[in-house]
Amino acid sequence: MTETEFTNLLSKIDSLFIPKSRGSSGGRWIAEGSIIGGASIEDMEQALKSESISVDVRNNGESVYIRVEEKDRILLEIPRIPRIHIILFFLTILTTLMAGALMEGINFFANPLGLVKGIPFSFTLMLILFTHEFGHYYYAQKHGVDATLPYFIPAPTFIGTFGAFIKIKSPIHKKSALLQIGASGPIAGFLIAVPALIIGLILSNVVEVSGESIGIILGDSVLMKFLTAIIHPGLTEFQDILLHPVAFAGWIGLLVTMLNLLPIGQLDGGHVAYALLGQKHDIVAKCTFLALIPLSFISLNWLMWGILILVLMRSTKHPPIYNMDEPLSDKDKLIGYVCLAIFILCFIPAPFQ
Repeated sequence: MTETEFTNLLSKIDSLFIPKSRGSSGGRWIAEGSIIGGASIEDMEQALKSESISVDVRNNGESVYIRVEEKDRILLEIPRIPRIHIILFFLTILTTLMAGALMEGINFFANPLGLVKGIPFSFTLMLILFTHEFGHYYYAQKHGVDATLPYFIPAPTFIGTFGAFIKIKSPIHKKSALLQIGASGPIAGFLIAVPALIIGLILSNVVEVSGESIGIILGDSVLMKFLTAIIHPGLTEFQDILLHPVAFAGWIGLLVTMLNLLPIGQLDGGHVAYALLGQKHDIVAKCTFLALIPLSFISLNWLMWGILILVLMRSTKHPPIYNMDEPLSDKDKLIGYVCLAIFILCFIPAPFQ
């Protein structure tokens, strides 16, 4: 149960019970207070009888205690989906379908049915984004952190979206929870993007190129170079790969993963680095942000990303959390090292040219 859910539970008996203090301990939520005159323990139990979880109400003579065991909550509970999430989700499907159709040379304004050609790109990219955000959402619920469902962001660009995000609505009390919530999205998205890229590269065509060729040139990461060498070995300097839409969606998925793993502020990489390094994260974050300046001379994409970070976060620092002195387990440290390895494999000095 999250803090918001516990507050909502107490609000259902606000005519019977006045809470004086509340908190969580040992996997349970507890509120201590007093009964409003004329009410009884039985009245409170009756009011909470319809709840899907077990609520224990006890009177010790001076105060009344309400206790909810954490083990009683459902690990993954999908709430009622607000309309805004549904609208944004389907708008993003539409814009990614449009982007995918354009890749196939389809004029969907003249032929709306041509949007069908955009399905491979749209489905692959939406699956990567959904899996990334679901990873965050799942681990937020697992650690009792209140989080929204994903907000997908449609965009009239050549990829059809600006990505997706969830909002954390309650404090994160443990370093292990912060690390796992931050790392789960990139790792989950990576596990979908890599097979998509492999399948897409197999479906892609090798074409002859010349100095007069025009178009968008995609940068190569270490992982991209490795997979290309295996699937299309022996490419000459006069040959290049015309990426299949599925491969392009996988490439974008790896790019999004890499950008999110930058150890800055409240990016996913910022969460992971802060959990691993504590206050030393501030130095790492500032150095990483300053590194975007020389990278901007290689590709203006880094300048745009840096400006976006400043506008949205206004700082490279990570907000403090409770229990910063709590040591991480070897398993959590391994998760952090896996994120670092993924970042290195996916890093692209010049994403677009």
